[in-house]
Amino acid sequence: MHQEVGLIATVAVSFVFAAVLGYGADRLRLPPLVGYLMAGILMGPFTPGFVADTALAGQLAEMGVILLMFGVGLHFSASDLLAVRGIAVPGAIGRIILATLLGIGLCMLWGWSLGAGVVFGLSLSVASTVVLLKALEERNLVNAPSGRVAVGWLIVEDLVMVLALVLLPALAELLGGHAVDTNHGFGELPLALTIGLTLFKVLAFAAMAVFLGPRIVPWLLTMIARTGSRELFTLTVLAIALGIAFGSAAIFGVSFALGAFFAGVVMSESQLSHRAAADSLPLQNAFSVLFFVSVGMLFDPSILVRQPLSVIGALALVILGKAVITFAIVMLLRYPIGMGLTLAGGLAQIGEFSFILAGLGVSLGLLPHEGQDLILAAAILSITLNPIVIIATEGLKKYIHAQWPSVFESFGRKRQITLGKELEKIRALGEERERQHQLKMQQLIETFPLFSQVGEDAQEELLLLFKAKSAPPGERVIRRGDRGDSMYFISSGAVEVRLASGAIRLEPGAFFGEMALLSGGRRTADVIAVDFCQFEVLERRDFNMFMSHHPNLRAIVSEMAQKRTEMNVLRQQWEKSMDLS
Repeated sequence: MHQEVGLIATVAVSFVFAAVLGYGADRLRLPPLVGYLMAGILMGPFTPGFVADTALAGQLAEMGVILLMFGVGLHFSASDLLAVRGIAVPGAIGRIILATLLGIGLCMLWGWSLGAGVVFGLSLSVASTVVLLKALEERNLVNAPSGRVAVGWLIVEDLVMVLALVLLPALAELLGGHAVDTNHGFGELPLALTIGLTLFKVLAFAAMAVFLGPRIVPWLLTMIARTGSRELFTLTVLAIALGIAFGSAAIFGVSFALGAFFAGVVMSESQLSHRAAADSLPLQNAFSVLFFVSVGMLFDPSILVRQPLSVIGALALVILGKAVITFAIVMLLRYPIGMGLTLAGGLAQIGEFSFILAGLGVSLGLLPHEGQDLILAAAILSITLNPIVIIATEGLKKYIHAQWPSVFESFGRKRQITLGKELEKIRALGEERERQHQLKMQQLIETFPLFSQVGEDAQEELLLLFKAKSAPPGERVIRRGDRGDSMYFISSGAVEVRLASGAIRLEPGAFFGEMALLSGGRRTADVIAVDFCQFEVLERRDFNMFMSHHPNLRAIVSEMAQKRTEMNVLRQQWEKSMDLS
């Protein structure tokens, strides 16, 4: 295969294999992602046949993680994270600590070093965002309290892993690995200063994203949307997602995934967030498939034969150990039993951060290659078995509810009510914002039935293009002989169009000023405000752009303008004949 087509071959074969094996998995009543993982194994260097470029596949998979976390941010605002902080923060940190200790203990049994145990334990302690979101979406739990807590839990885990990725190189020599330059040429710094610098960079990035982002990103999206170009809007959405993700990694040292998440959070403040989510969804789905395929490529199936007991031990830690830890933490925090079981099942797997940590551990000389293979084996098996684990926890939930209904209903009820109220307030605010937006759309159609001829996207575009203008009684809105630079739509009040033959009164819902825009000529009449008037004004450039995208609407406006011209001519002829008589 020529190097020039390596990227094309990797993407094409990945999609073909994933589509075929994903369909086969679905026919066997298995999750399609099992087929995606099998596709990666078949394309990897450890099986005969076609061998894809694993480096290219890894980078494409990273784009999938970026777009996925961007989508999470679009639907998960900062207020959501604050609402679940009581369980997500202590739960995530507590589980990472306990799972890492279990991993260290397992490595000690195998005779590995402390550094290997730390990397191995950290890798097994963090769950996969991709897997969890797919599981929540399949069960319609993304917006449920358990789903919100699970996503918040993962965000906290990701933040902790970001810190771990930065601190591991600084601690490598202390843990028995290779010493590396962690300060980018500034010489060696004390460990406490390195930690402080890391925290400062993460906090600085978060502060910029929270305070500057909502002022810049929505404004930029509105400006792009006003151009009327859908491809330019989609391109801008992707540029913001990938640009912030890359910039956050290059400047602040945080992960691509975390940067993309904050990009989504910032964009969620815009009224165009739902359109951004719809435009980026196809790419999210495509690149998330490449993520699973790339994971399968890294897996050496022979580890299952060479060290079956080690694989079973790692898998037991991920599924049983983490599930028990998660459930115990939720119970200690006095949250409902059902929520504890949902979190225990959904988070009993490992994913993208595990692979990153394992690769870093190997490069630092902390983790042997054997450890990386065990982590990949545990990841693939836990992801494959996760639907079964979730079904088992659902069955256990029903069993507990049937055996001890009073305990199941009462335990953690107070915390559940408090959490539900906070999430309900956030949901109500979002619904109110959406209701106000729909009300504007409805008022636009009721006031100007003309715009019912175009779709909802075009109506939203009009709301962005319109510029509000008011005029007190007696003000001259348009002067005869001026150049036609805009079209006026009357929202309230009334105006008089003063022709040589007399005045024509226009009420709310009418429009004027279109003749000069269509003909390119000068204004032919004065327009005077009779009452206090509110107008929606469409400027010449926006008028031409919008009408070019909607020729049927332009034809209607042109026909109405032609009829208005003919009526004016007939009126002038009638009045002239009356004068002569």
